[in-house]
Amino acid sequence: MFRCSSLGSGSKGNATLVQSSDTCLLVDCGFGLKDTQKRLETKGITPDQIDAILVTHEHGDHSSGVARLSRRFGIPVWLTRGTALHRHCEKIEDARILTAESPLNIGSIQVFPFTVPHDAREPVQFLFSHQQRHLGLVTDTGHFTQHMLEVLSPSTTLMLEFNHCRERLRNSSYPYSLQQRVGGQHGHLCNDQSLDVLLSDAITNLETVVALHLSEENNCPALVDELVKNIGFTKNFLIANQAEGCDWVDV
Repeated sequence: MFRCSSLGSGSKGNATLVQSSDTCLLVDCGFGLKDTQKRLETKGITPDQIDAILVTHEHGDHSSGVARLSRRFGIPVWLTRGTALHRHCEKIEDARILTAESPLNIGSIQVFPFTVPHDAREPVQFLFSHQQRHLGLVTDTGHFTQHMLEVLSPSTTLMLEFNHCRERLRNSSYPYSLQQRVGGQHGHLCNDQSLDVLLSDAITNLETVVALHLSEENNCPALVDELVKNIGFTKNFLIANQAEGCDWVDV
């Protein structure tokens, strides 16, 4: 068994489960303790089953619930040194430092953290591997680098940010400064950038894509679904939402 699920994805909170037959990892936790427990319950998981929490970066929608969940259930937390220095993470009692480009094994899952361009202290995203299957996880990045494509090239499943539609962002209620941040080189992926990843020849073994981190104001599932169909993408395609995330997906 090797599978993944989103507990919820968007600007109001993010958390992702990655599970093998004997190891369960939680990536990020931007929800309160009770909310997290309820979301885990919908996936058939209890907090004491979680072997480790990995944190991509310090922004509150990814990290605000980590310290309390870790402390309450004695779960170790892996994060970069830069992320660990932020106030959301400095109260973590069992913090373990990971380094981008340095793989680590947690139970039966190999974790490869890699650097991404985002406006955080030391952000990373992850490639998870188990028994020749590979899960790529990428949200909160302003653009895709060649290195990111190379790291993700073995992915059989890809959880990928589809944050915003450029036109909707431009016409949104966001102030100009926030539009520039979100749409900038260290912000979030727009639909066109994510579609380019799906069209890339770099990820040749891809079977399933899960769209993550859709902006509730500047994007919508129907638009993303239509765009993906229009490029002739024929693999399995799911969209996670803020309220429920998505069901379990076999990697």
